[in-house]
Amino acid sequence: MYFAVLVILLHCPSLKAQDDVITINKVELTAPSLKVKNGMSIELTCIVDISKSTSFQMQHAFLFYKDDSLLHNTTSEQNRTRYKISPARFADSGSYKCTVEANRKTKSSNDLDVRVEGLSQPKLTALKREVTEGEVVTLRCEVPEEKPPFIFLFRKLLPNQQFQKKSKQELKENFASVEFPVEEGDRILRFQCTAKVTSAVYSETSEPSNMTIVTVVEPFSHPKLTSKSPWNITEGDRIDIVCTTILVRKYELEILIQKDSRILNSTRGQSSVTYSTIATVEHNGNYTCKVELGRVSKTTSMNIVVAELFAKPILTPSLTDLDENARLSLWCHINGSPKANFSIIKRPPENGILLKTFSNFTIRAQVNDTGSYVCRAEIKGIIKESNPVQITVYAPVSEPVLSVASPSTEMVLGDTLLLRCQSMSGTPPINYTLFRENRLIHTITVFNNTYAEFRDRQTKLNNRREYRCEASNRHSNAKRSSYKMNITVIAPVRNVSFGSLPYGEVEDGGEINFLCVVGEGSLPINFRIFKQNDQKPLFNESRMETRLHWQKKTFHKQDAGKYFCDASNRVTEPMRSNLLTVKVILASWQKGFIALFVLAVIAITASGFWWYWRKKEKGKHPSMEMSGSTAATNSTSEKLPSGPNHYTEFYPGSGYIEDENPVKPTDENKGPDHESAEVEYTEVEVSTPDPYKAPVKKGTDTVYSEIRKANNDSGENRHSV
Repeated sequence: MYFAVLVILLHCPSLKAQDDVITINKVELTAPSLKVKNGMSIELTCIVDISKSTSFQMQHAFLFYKDDSLLHNTTSEQNRTRYKISPARFADSGSYKCTVEANRKTKSSNDLDVRVEGLSQPKLTALKREVTEGEVVTLRCEVPEEKPPFIFLFRKLLPNQQFQKKSKQELKENFASVEFPVEEGDRILRFQCTAKVTSAVYSETSEPSNMTIVTVVEPFSHPKLTSKSPWNITEGDRIDIVCTTILVRKYELEILIQKDSRILNSTRGQSSVTYSTIATVEHNGNYTCKVELGRVSKTTSMNIVVAELFAKPILTPSLTDLDENARLSLWCHINGSPKANFSIIKRPPENGILLKTFSNFTIRAQVNDTGSYVCRAEIKGIIKESNPVQITVYAPVSEPVLSVASPSTEMVLGDTLLLRCQSMSGTPPINYTLFRENRLIHTITVFNNTYAEFRDRQTKLNNRREYRCEASNRHSNAKRSSYKMNITVIAPVRNVSFGSLPYGEVEDGGEINFLCVVGEGSLPINFRIFKQNDQKPLFNESRMETRLHWQKKTFHKQDAGKYFCDASNRVTEPMRSNLLTVKVILASWQKGFIALFVLAVIAITASGFWWYWRKKEKGKHPSMEMSGSTAATNSTSEKLPSGPNHYTEFYPGSGYIEDENPVKPTDENKGPDHESAEVEYTEVEVSTPDPYKAPVKKGTDTVYSEIRKANNDSGENRHSV
């Protein structure tokens, strides 16, 4: 009994659980607005509709998802719950979903797309609020409470609403840093930044950040350039140029003075630098002072004018190009003829060779006197040189030598001839001129002691060509000419043709004449005649002519085939002709014999046919012998059985033929109905035979005449008795 009660008590909870049955009808997720301003709140409400078998309280598990990632979960006995996101940021944009779990059953709502508009205002800070020219400004732009990726845009605001910008992409952090260099002239710097973020659907750009101001401090003042020289500077006066600047702090700056691109003087770590020199005309021009510190540089300039003390001297030669052993005179002077110390110098070498300390100089020129000469004048310590004068002393050219670059004086037509002409002595430049048959071909000027190289292409056939060259320079002597050189021009073999007489056919045993002709080629020419596929030539001989005539006395049937010739000379390989096909035909006597034989055969054949025809004609019309009684006057006819053995007998006497057609041989009446044709015996009237003669016979037999008539309608045959 106790055991039964215990079983009932244990079974009661199971019975109760079976009574509590539910089903989730619907889960709905709602929000006041699907578009939310950045910084506001996103309020999500999840509502569930559940049907129950009985009224009882139960726990619901609410799970909130964003882009399929669990965002929040809570448990409640109510059929609804709320989830609030505050403040809402751009990263909170996305697709939301609510899932409810109750009594081991689960159901989810539809997706709800929420968009957060706008982006938080970024915050811009500078690492230093005061910088020095040449330094850099380090800026940091941050978007708090927002999530990357971002594209940060930094702006350096300039006057006239201009700006410099830099952009930087940041994938992992919500801030970025950049550097802006401080340039010369910068005093108050203003900076701003913006941030841009992009999603798969849309993008947002923030408002500009706060304005950040940075002050620039000058490390040194603008340089000052002064001259301690008098206002009117003349050659020989002293020039002192000073550049100074003021340092705000102790810096390792550099000061330099330069003219054009040449640095005249410089110093480091000082506040001034000086350049001093004795003035000349070359010191005219613009001078610049430049102060540099790191990336910062400041410059100032001034112009200095130096008056000329005396003009540059002028060197005048008697001649610039003169013959060897000719007289050379040089004069040096200054316009206005001031008193000066003169000297004449020859270069090279670089420093020059002093020839004479006087205003004029005369020598008998030699080749080694060639060079550059200058005149130097000095007044009050100012030294000036004239413009250089180039003097060239020419030695006469020697007789030139003309040579061929190749080892032979023969050349092929169409090739280029390479000739060299050179004089072993003579001052360059030397002009070399090539002549062909006294016709000027080309002139080459050589500026060193080497040869001139000429190229002449041979385009016309001429067995011999005469060349010579001339050499000349600026020496007063006449030109020198080389010895004449003869060049042999050889034309290669071209256009080989081959023929025969008679052409292409020859009688058996007859003779044939082969002709090999060369269109162009220098003599001698080697001719060869071949039969195709034969290695050994039929003819091989060198001729001093461009054509070959070769006769073959006897030409037989085995000689028929294809023939060709080739031709060559000493500059070309054998040039092959066209192929010539030669056929062997019968000789005249052979043709006559064959004709007679054919005629004899024809005659014999004709005679045989004639004899056969005559015999056949006689067989078709045989002689008929007739015999009979003269008393018989009537004829009777009766049908006889048809067959090849039935015939009509003719007897002597008078008779007649009933049919109008003459009697014909049996073969002519054969037709489709030949087998069924009936035999008709016809009474024939014949001449009365001579009673004294015997009956007509063929051989020893009596001649019978059988007449067949192929008329199926005829009912009977007639016969004569």
